[in-house]
Amino acid sequence: MSSTISEMDRSREIIRDFWSSPAPALSAEEQQALEQEICDLLVAQDAAIVAHYYTAPEIQALAERSGGCVSDSLEMARFGRDHKASTLLVAGVRFMGETAKILSPEKRILMPTLEATCSLDLGCPIDEFSAFCDQHPEREVVVYANTSAAVKARADWVVTSSIALDVVRYLKAEGKQLIWAPDRHLGNYIQRETGADMILWDSECIVHDEFKAKALEDLKKVHPHAAILVHPESPQAVVEMADVVGSTSQLIAAAERLETDTLIVATDKAIFYKMQQAAPDKTLIEAPTAGNGATCRSCAHCPWMGMNALQNIRDALRDGRPEILVDEEIRQQAEVSLGRMLTFKAR
Repeated sequence: MSSTISEMDRSREIIRDFWSSPAPALSAEEQQALEQEICDLLVAQDAAIVAHYYTAPEIQALAERSGGCVSDSLEMARFGRDHKASTLLVAGVRFMGETAKILSPEKRILMPTLEATCSLDLGCPIDEFSAFCDQHPEREVVVYANTSAAVKARADWVVTSSIALDVVRYLKAEGKQLIWAPDRHLGNYIQRETGADMILWDSECIVHDEFKAKALEDLKKVHPHAAILVHPESPQAVVEMADVVGSTSQLIAAAERLETDTLIVATDKAIFYKMQQAAPDKTLIEAPTAGNGATCRSCAHCPWMGMNALQNIRDALRDGRPEILVDEEIRQQAEVSLGRMLTFKAR
């Protein structure tokens, strides 16, 4: 796994450098002027912002106001493919930009920074994963969207957490044996729920892996009437405590639907922006992680998502870079597995 370790180490150095020299705080007037500059550039560049729920609230708000998209990775993919803009500014992490390019090769795909990656993507390098798949040629390969274009090209199916259960249930009914990658917690959850024959790749999301059942148990005692909402990338012991388990979009819908007025949420805390919109009268509480500050890896917020900022969104639109490019052969192969994701309907 030397290549994985090397990439992980490099990414950690980038994150340390980024957080040690944060962008200076903006005054209200400066932020307003910057947002207006971005809106003007969006018009001039025939561009739209496609932002994930885990980006900063000011980015989500700007995407909404400018006619862009704020959603999970499945709806980001659909929006980017179907929108008439010739340029997409993807505010998220690199695999999301690659997905946009795979599905819309004719469009220019910009990102605030190409250094914004994902621990699941880093933990599933194509050479090692391809060799792993070659050891089990009889198995259908299902990969999570949080993977590189090359890994998607190697797969038969790409799924997001919002449709993973339905896809695996369908494949099980078809008599398929599966390889699942890369998130072991999500894979375990799907395996328990469906009973499918699955071999799991061993990787995890650094955000969700940090949620702790014992600390969550203690928090529940303080808020006994609260509902617990959990993303299935979390450890099994945390998932088993949940009142609702689901993708980001499913958790937001649950927050609106549930009658309880207090919610403990085990996913990236940037989701609170949209969740509070959906449930404005409810109290949202972060689920506890392994620690605080230097004692945890993420503190319930993806450090790579945190690399997206208004300043580098403006710079990307103004300068036309960094731009996402995908090798055409890989793009065509990955388009097949992504196409299955986008056209899938639960049977």
